[in-house]
Formats: sequence, structure tokens, C-alpha cells
Amino acid sequence: MASGIPVAFGFMLLNMIGVIVFWGGEAGLRQLGLSLYASLTNFSLLPLPLFVLMGEVMFESGVGFRMLNTLDKWMGKLPGRVSLLAVGGGVGLSMLSGVSMASAAILGSTLVPEMERRGYKKSMSLGPIMASGALATMIPPSGLAVILGALAHISIAGLLISGIVPGLLMALLYGTYIVVRCYLQPSIAPSYTVPPVSLSVKVRDTLKYVLPLGSIIFLVTGLILVGVVSPSEAAATGTLGTFILAACYRSLSWKVVKKSLAVTLNITVMILMIIAGATAFSQILTFSGATAGLVELVTQLRVSPVLILIAMQMIILALGTSMELVSIMMLTLPIFMPIVHAVGFNPIWFGIIMLLNLEMGAASPPFGMMLFVMKGVAPSDTTMGDIYRAVIPFLCIDLIVMAMIMAFPSLALWLPGMLK
Repeated sequence: MASGIPVAFGFMLLNMIGVIVFWGGEAGLRQLGLSLYASLTNFSLLPLPLFVLMGEVMFESGVGFRMLNTLDKWMGKLPGRVSLLAVGGGVGLSMLSGVSMASAAILGSTLVPEMERRGYKKSMSLGPIMASGALATMIPPSGLAVILGALAHISIAGLLISGIVPGLLMALLYGTYIVVRCYLQPSIAPSYTVPPVSLSVKVRDTLKYVLPLGSIIFLVTGLILVGVVSPSEAAATGTLGTFILAACYRSLSWKVVKKSLAVTLNITVMILMIIAGATAFSQILTFSGATAGLVELVTQLRVSPVLILIAMQMIILALGTSMELVSIMMLTLPIFMPIVHAVGFNPIWFGIIMLLNLEMGAASPPFGMMLFVMKGVAPSDTTMGDIYRAVIPFLCIDLIVMAMIMAFPSLALWLPGMLK
């Protein structure tokens, strides 16, 4: 990977060398083919392309933009109202899309020009959008949670539901930070006259553009929470509902469908190729004895399990500054999950902490993917330094939430416990 080889091919090259050494040459190569087939026919991966498709249809049809316009009418004259709109919109879009990049693209392309026109400083225009866009990693339907659950053999339904409380807590702290800072430093988000909107118009638009989106949220998260459907079935009902909703708004065209399917296909194939290579990599690690040796080494250390957990998160955070999120999971899960079970951590609790860490990695300097998405939609005079400075306060908030989840596991485990 350091030489520029794509992650999927890097894994496959290593796997071919590994099976020749450990699995007996030609016979090992045949076994590798069977392993790749088995990893890609895993039924638990089915929600992934459907969640991606949901987000793309929302983006391409413009359904998400209508929701943002309605939320804007309810903001009134709050300090930093457009930044708060970014947070509220991020929560709403996260509940409708499993892809953080799509949420960030919608928020950035819609709100950044408005913030620039209103005189917002870059610290209060770019930061909230990057942080709020990344909430899609935590709040269901999260495509990354599906991948993590499938690879780590964690309950996908439990992992999806466990992200709701931490995700909403993050959004609450983001909003609190924005209000307090804008109150103390009014110059970073100048106030302006807001055209009055009657209550009847607000209620009408909410019923027309927000409430129907709530039905999509119920078709995915609600049905899983009440135990009616599995994650795969919820992804299917949610995707169908998204198409129907776009059609009701007369925004569903052949062009929208074609582009949404093309982007979904590209993203899904890329992820599945990485998963295929990483699954075989995990098997080779186990066969070689490396996994067992690492577990024995860690369990013999005379340190608190919490220190082991912190060390693992530090490794993930360091990798997140320069690697793509799925690649990080591929590298670390084969090593970390045996340690998690050996030490006695709750897998869902560990999984939600890792998801939060991955969400931070997506926005961490110098090479987090969210930073480059923002660079693409930000004004032309925006430098990477501006983007780095804007996101750092929100990364600090994420660290606070991570510490809270470590100290109070019920924040992540309360809702999944209701599924039993």
C-alpha cells in the first residue's frame, strides 16, 4: 500500500504469498479461491449496497435538500443558526443514508455558499459540516456498521441500534459548542435578519417534506428496533420506500436511477474486493499462529484491560489519519477481535467505540477522506490549513463522547438490550 498499490490488490498479493507458504502451494491457491467465494456470499453483507443506494437516491433526487429547507425555517434567530442547521441536517441525513460522504456532499454544497454569503468564518462553516456529515458512520443505517459487523461476527442489528444514542449525544454536544462559541464570539457567525415564516407554513412543510422521511427512518431503524425484520430486510424496505418517496415528489427519473445505481455499483465492488482479500488475510493470520501468539502476549500483560482498549483505539486513530476506513478495519479486526473476546469486552460495545474512532479518522488531518470531500465543495480560496483548524474542535468533542462510552457502556448497550 505504501508503494501505491490499491488496498484490495495489496491484500491479494500478500494472500497469494501467504497461501503458497502456509497452505501448500497450488492446493493453497485453490483453497484461496474457495475462501474468496465464501467471503463474498455472506448474506449479512446484503444491507451494504442497499444502504448505499438509499443515500444515492436521496442525494440525486434532491429529497434531502427539501428537508434542509424545512429545518431552516424552524431555526429562528439562534446564534450560529446555519451551523446548527448543518448539525440538524446531518442527523436527518444520517438517518436516511448509510454513507457519510453523501451526507457531507449534500450539506456542503447546500450550506457552505449560504454561510459564505452571511459572513461566517471558516471555522464555523466547514467544521460543523464535516462533523455532522460523519454522523452517518454512527447513526443507522450505517454502511460501515454493516461491514464491521460482518467482518467481526458481531450482531449487525445490535451494532446498528447501538449507534443511535452516541450519535445523538455527539450532535447535541456539537450544537451546544456552536451556540456557546457563537455567543462568546459573535463575529465568527454574524447574526442577520430572518424573514418571518408563519407557523402554518412551517407545519405544512414539515408534514410535506420531513414527516414522510420519518417513514423511511421507521422502515429501517424502527422495524429493526421492534424486532419485525432483520437488517437485510430493513435495508430492502427502506430502499423501496426511498424510491417510492422520490417518485411521489416527482424527482425519480431514469437519469437519477441510472446514476444512483452506477455509484452504488462502484462503491460496493470496491468494498467487496477489499473484504474478499482481508477475509483471506485473517484466515492466513490464524493458520500461521500469529493471531494466537498475539492474544497470548496481550493476555499475559499485567495491565488493565482498559489500557489495552485505549492502545487499540490509538492505533486505529493513527491509521485513520492516512488510510481509508474499510482498509483500517481489514487490517485491525483480524488481530483485535480475538483480543476483545480474550479480555472479555462486550463485542457490540467495542464495535461502537471503533465506529466512533473510524468516524474521527475520516475527518482527521492530514489525509482523512472527509477533509478532501470538504475541499471539493468549499470556496476556491479555502486552504487545507483552514479545513484542519475547523475540524479540530469537533474531533475533541468526539474524544469526549468516546471517553463517556468507555466510562458508561450503557450509552451504547441500552438500546441493543431492548432487542433481546
